[in-house]
Amino acid sequence: MKLKEEKHKSNITGFRSLAPGSSTSQTGFLGSVPLPFPMSHGTTTLAFMFQGGVLAAADTRSSCSGLVACPAARKVLPIHSHLVGTTSGTSADCALWKRILARELRLYQLRHGRRLSTSGAAKLLSHMLHPFKGTELCVAATLCGASFTGPSLVYVCSDGTRLKGTLFSVGSGSPYAYSILDQGVHWGLSVDQATSLAREAVYRATHRDAYSGNCVDIYQVNSKGWTRRTREDLKEEYYREKERRAHERRERQDMTLSE
Repeated sequence: MKLKEEKHKSNITGFRSLAPGSSTSQTGFLGSVPLPFPMSHGTTTLAFMFQGGVLAAADTRSSCSGLVACPAARKVLPIHSHLVGTTSGTSADCALWKRILARELRLYQLRHGRRLSTSGAAKLLSHMLHPFKGTELCVAATLCGASFTGPSLVYVCSDGTRLKGTLFSVGSGSPYAYSILDQGVHWGLSVDQATSLAREAVYRATHRDAYSGNCVDIYQVNSKGWTRRTREDLKEEYYREKERRAHERRERQDMTLSE
């Protein structure tokens, strides 16, 4: 009889430990569950501010343990009328928390009659992810928003990081994307120039990073809302690069002949 009572108490204690609001319970419970296979993450996402608002771009390759799971994944996700997010990490986790954040932002607008700011949305997402710190949850999002006060860019990660900045690139291909963005991004860019720069940065990353590739999605966010450009296959950028190099070679040859 005592054994049954003790077993019953332990079960109740176990269920109580998973109650909402317990910051250590999820870590202790979920962190002990072994995964059936190692999770490998790879992607290239980027976002930066310019005079036209915020531009967000990402490749479309979703990988799993060295295999291409989906060549047409969406990594830039609309969250609200004036807010999109680039996502990196586990695809299922990113999709779930995008829906949760979108629900909370919609409820906030219905209750208060106004939209929550980008910084407020980032703070809300960070607080919701905090109880799962130390588990296998993997979400890294760059929230891109704009209002009448101007554009805003905030990076949020499930490890507790929350940073505000003007330029972010996340994923295994981010070092290659930064090599293009650091020398090309400035406030005075036009929409076409910013789009071309983002496309080239993603292309350079996919050229070197095996976990990134296929197509590129580009979103622009300004005070009027977000707009999505037509998805473009990155092989078109490859052909444009070949034409640029051929044109440069012809120019060098002409200069040599003229001398």
